Amino acid sequence: MTSSTLVSRAAGRSPEDVRADIMRLVEEYCQLAHGARPFVAGQSSVPVSGRVFDSSDVQSLVDSALEFWLTSGRFNDQFQVELAKRIGVRYALTVNSGSSANLVAFAALTSPLLRERKIEAGAEVITAAAGFPTTVNPSMMWGMTPVFVDVNIPTYNITPDLVEEAITPKTRAIMAAHTLGNPFDARKIAEIAKRHNLFLIEDCCDALGATLHDKHVGTFGDVGTLSFYPAHHITMGEGGAVFTGDPTLRRAVETFRDWGRDCYCDPGKDNTCKRRFDWQLGDLPYGYDHKYIYSHMGYNLKITDMQAAVGVSQLDHLDDFIAARRRNFSWLREGMRDLEDLFVLPEATPHADPSWFGFLLLVREEAPFTRDVLVRHLNERKIGTRLLFGGNLTRQPYMKSRNYRVHGTLPNSDRITHQAFWIGVYPGLGREEIDYVLDVIHDFCRIAKAG
Repeated sequence: MTSSTLVSRAAGRSPEDVRADIMRLVEEYCQLAHGARPFVAGQSSVPVSGRVFDSSDVQSLVDSALEFWLTSGRFNDQFQVELAKRIGVRYALTVNSGSSANLVAFAALTSPLLRERKIEAGAEVITAAAGFPTTVNPSMMWGMTPVFVDVNIPTYNITPDLVEEAITPKTRAIMAAHTLGNPFDARKIAEIAKRHNLFLIEDCCDALGATLHDKHVGTFGDVGTLSFYPAHHITMGEGGAVFTGDPTLRRAVETFRDWGRDCYCDPGKDNTCKRRFDWQLGDLPYGYDHKYIYSHMGYNLKITDMQAAVGVSQLDHLDDFIAARRRNFSWLREGMRDLEDLFVLPEATPHADPSWFGFLLLVREEAPFTRDVLVRHLNERKIGTRLLFGGNLTRQPYMKSRNYRVHGTLPNSDRITHQAFWIGVYPGLGREEIDYVLDVIHDFCRIAKAG
C-alpha cells in the first residue's frame, strides 16, 4: 500500500476515529484467537497457574502502545493510585518484578533517611525456612544474617512463638511471606515487632486480596510487596509493587527503584523541586544538576507504561479472580476430604480469608506411595504440580557457605521438602478441570491402597 493511499484513507478522520476502529478489531481478534476452548479430560492440560485475560486487557495494552510512551507514564500513575486504594494504604510503587519488590523493600530499611533506625550490615533478620529464595536473598545481599525458623503445618506459615524466641540483640527485622495466599498471623507478629522495635516486611506476592481480621495483608507491618508475574493473582507479564503507609519508607523505596537518585521527578519531567541547579549534597559542588545526584546505591527497576496499562485493566477483574480461586480451593478440599488418611489437607490461618494461590498437599508418612511417585503420575496425565518453592532453604545448593542461623530445628520444613506439593486453583480452571484432577488422584490412591 502506497503512502498516497494511506493519506487518502485517513483524510477527514481523526486519530480518535482510527483508535476506535483499532479497539473494535482488537476485540474481534481476541474472540477469534483467545476464545475459550473445550476441556478434554486426559488431553487438555490442567496447569497450576497462568494468565487469565480478556479483550479489555488487550485493548488497554494496545491503547498504551499507540501512545508510544514506553517508560512509566499515565497508566502507571493510575495503577499505583488504584492499587493503593484497593489494598488500603497511602502509597504503592511499581517495580519490574516481585523479586525486585522484595529487594527495594528491604533496601529501604537501610536508607539514611531512617536515621538511627536504619539497619546496618551484620544485623539479623528472622524469616521462614520453607519458602521462596527472594524473600531471604535481599537481607543477605545487604550483609545481614537470615535467621530461619520452622513453619506450621497445615497453614505452612511462620509462627509468632518461634519468631519471638529467635529474637536476639542483633535482630532488626522480620521478613516473611504469606504462603500460597494464606496469611500468616501478621497481627501478632506485628505486635512482636513493635514491642522489640523491629521492622516487619510482609511478602504478599502470592496473596493479593487475602485478609486477616478484615485487613489486607501487607498492612500490618512497615512494608508489603506484590508480584504480577503471569502465575499471580493479576498479571502484567512481569512486574511487582511495594506498598507502605510510611512517607519516609515510600521515599526510600522510590529512590532505590530509580537509580538511587536524590531527584524525584517523574520520567520526562524536570525541576519538580524548583531548585534543580541550587542543591549542594555530599562533596559535590553547589549547583550540581539534581537529576544526577545519588543519595542511595540504587537500581533501575521501573516498569513500562504498557505493563501498567494491563495492570489497570486486570485490577477490574481482581474480585472475580479471587472468588474463582476460593471456589476452586473449596471444591478440591471438599473433594479430598475422604483422603485425609493419606494427605494432610491445607487449612486457613484463624481469622484469615485467604486469596489462595494453590492447593497444597502433604503426603503422610504412612501413605502407600511417595510424593514423587504421585507428582510424576499427575504430570503424565497433564496435571501440573509444583513443590512449595525452595522447601527448606537451608538445604539449597546456593546456601552452602552462606552466613545464616537456624533457631531450634526445622522438622516441618524438612517434611515439606520431602512430602509436599501443590496443584492449581487459578481462575482459568473450572469444574471440569477440578473434577478431572480429583478423579485422577482418587484412582491413583485406590490402586496404591490395593497394593
